[in-house]
Amino acid sequence: MNQKPFIYQLLPRLLGNTVAANRTNGSIEENGTGKFNDISAILLQKLKASGYTHIWYTGVLAHASGTDYTAYGLPEEYPEIVKGKAGSPYAVRDYYDVDPDLAVDVPGRMAEFEALIRRTHAAGLKAIIDNVPNHVARNYRSVNKPEGIEDFGEKDDNSLAFSPLNNYYYIPNQPLEIQLSPRKSAGFSYREFPAKATGNDCFSNRPTQFDWYETVKLNYGVDYLNGKQTHFDPIPDTWIKMRDILIYWAEKNVDGFRCDMAEMAPLAFWRWAIPQVKEKFPRVIFLAEIYNPSAYRDFLAGNTFDYLYDKVGLYDRLRDVSCGYRPSSDITFTLNDVGDIQHRMLNFMENHDEQRLASDYFLKEGSKGKAAMIVTCCVNTNPVMIYAGQELGERGMDEEGFSGKDGRTTIFDYWSVDTLRRWNNNGEWNDALLSAGEKELREFYRRLITLCNEEPALAGGLFYDLMPANYENREFDSARLFAFLRSDKKELLLVAANFDNRMQECPVHIPQHAFTFLEITNTGKGVLKPLLHEDGKDILFSLDFPPRISLNPYSGEIYKISFS
Repeated sequence: MNQKPFIYQLLPRLLGNTVAANRTNGSIEENGTGKFNDISAILLQKLKASGYTHIWYTGVLAHASGTDYTAYGLPEEYPEIVKGKAGSPYAVRDYYDVDPDLAVDVPGRMAEFEALIRRTHAAGLKAIIDNVPNHVARNYRSVNKPEGIEDFGEKDDNSLAFSPLNNYYYIPNQPLEIQLSPRKSAGFSYREFPAKATGNDCFSNRPTQFDWYETVKLNYGVDYLNGKQTHFDPIPDTWIKMRDILIYWAEKNVDGFRCDMAEMAPLAFWRWAIPQVKEKFPRVIFLAEIYNPSAYRDFLAGNTFDYLYDKVGLYDRLRDVSCGYRPSSDITFTLNDVGDIQHRMLNFMENHDEQRLASDYFLKEGSKGKAAMIVTCCVNTNPVMIYAGQELGERGMDEEGFSGKDGRTTIFDYWSVDTLRRWNNNGEWNDALLSAGEKELREFYRRLITLCNEEPALAGGLFYDLMPANYENREFDSARLFAFLRSDKKELLLVAANFDNRMQECPVHIPQHAFTFLEITNTGKGVLKPLLHEDGKDILFSLDFPPRISLNPYSGEIYKISFS
């Protein structure tokens, strides 16, 4: 049977941290941090039993932080070029190393990471880590690179703003002068001359606090100051370095890469590098964070990316529908936009960049995201991602420090997440300290996810949209309901979601064309058996009398259809 990938995204720094102090802008000594070793075999087995197939370990690569590890031979850190005390996982300080925060034994940090990969595989799961191709930390210096490997910028001619031979872009004869508040600028000791271009394509020596000022942009042979002219022949040195980094981690049995801001690196690079990695490691998948729909098909063509983020499509639409800003019928048009590639889009309702479903800025309660998750998980065979704590209704309403109270769980600060800390329960990973509502929500996610791979029609079947057939159905609220069929030509499922704040009861018309399209020939009197909520009752129907369903507020159901 085909397997539908379900990715559990977690930050080791957050997941295993049991220190409850949570002081705003707290240090690692005050607030603690999770470790690789906290991701135990017990936890991984529970995630496997909950239906997940992959774990995305976010923030594994060594990145700039405010914590001093010079006693271990690591480079000096500069707090003024670090966002938060813990630092952004996307300001990579050493591509060939893992973050020392995550190790019990700092000198043995790589061995602890390798042991985590082995535990992941032993649990029947696959491991994904980040690749950050567009930028590095301002103080990038690798202390863990293999013998014979040169650092980025080691042989650059920094008198030139651009050279296809350079790894960085420069602002010649100008010092770096980051425009921060006077308070943040106090004690500024980091010096950079000449200044390098900043990661978000800021080609100025005076990046502001609104820029990615903690990073510098890598040069892939594109002359941004001269009409984006490309210099790809001979192959730029940055291409070779980044390919070798991907191969280094693949050799450590990593199963995939989530490529950060992938469209900020040239497509030509990906078309050159990914096939080389896959030739050696066919198992490795590449997942692109990308926000430009006009580039989707280019990034999927040939032997390049396996999957793309569906943020500006399905995520944005489901968010608007869930909040009541758009009618649910608009989901149809969003799916049609990627109809031919929908099976290669990564669906999600949370990740580290987005606000939590249960935050005050979104739905205020995690349980109100059930309808969106039913659609997210069931519309196609594509992968789905869940962010650690989402299944517990984590609200993300802490004021951690740099992150602020923004409805997101911080990636910049040392912190522990309330729901995850209680679920952890001193490494037992049980429900003892969870509320009844948190337990119910976690069971909903477990049931939904496992159904998607227990039912062949969801894991590998076809999709048929029932919205057009119900636009003239006066009892069917096409502004708040969404319904569709899934079938593998043997099994037939009806999936219906209710985005409204009240129960919806209505008939659902299934046109004869649906059975023809799905190649279901044995039709007659039928029965709908609810799968998601096992206490639901069977519903009888016929082609002349369509099934009449009842859906709870902000929820939905998956029905298996059988005919006598």
